[in-house]
Amino acid sequence: MSFADAVRSVLSKYVVFSGRARRSEFWWFALFAGILYIVAGIIDAALGNQVLGLLVGLALLLPSLAVTVRRLHDTGRSGWWILIGLVPFLGAIVLLVFEVQDSQPGTNDYGPSPKAVGADPAYPASYGS
Repeated sequence: MSFADAVRSVLSKYVVFSGRARRSEFWWFALFAGILYIVAGIIDAALGNQVLGLLVGLALLLPSLAVTVRRLHDTGRSGWWILIGLVPFLGAIVLLVFEVQDSQPGTNDYGPSPKAVGADPAYPASYGS
């Protein structure tokens, strides 16, 4: 999945907490969000306020939560595992380990694997596995 496809997919499913998200979709969106936060921070520093950073954070809150829950689903875990990120330091490490793990093959409780060719219209057969 390309950078543009991943961002488009996440933003088009910005409040969809069901289904699964591939690693590439999750990490490309994380890169997009990071770049957006950096640009907003630079502009905010130049303007002397933090309004743009706050707006970017609010705009990306739901899509970020949704893609993280879908990523957890892809590894075979409940979306409620996202709450482990609230545990200082250790929770973020555990969540990161979950996010970097490979997809659970085949169909799990959350749907078919997005790696399967043609399994999801968001992942056409041209992407392969």
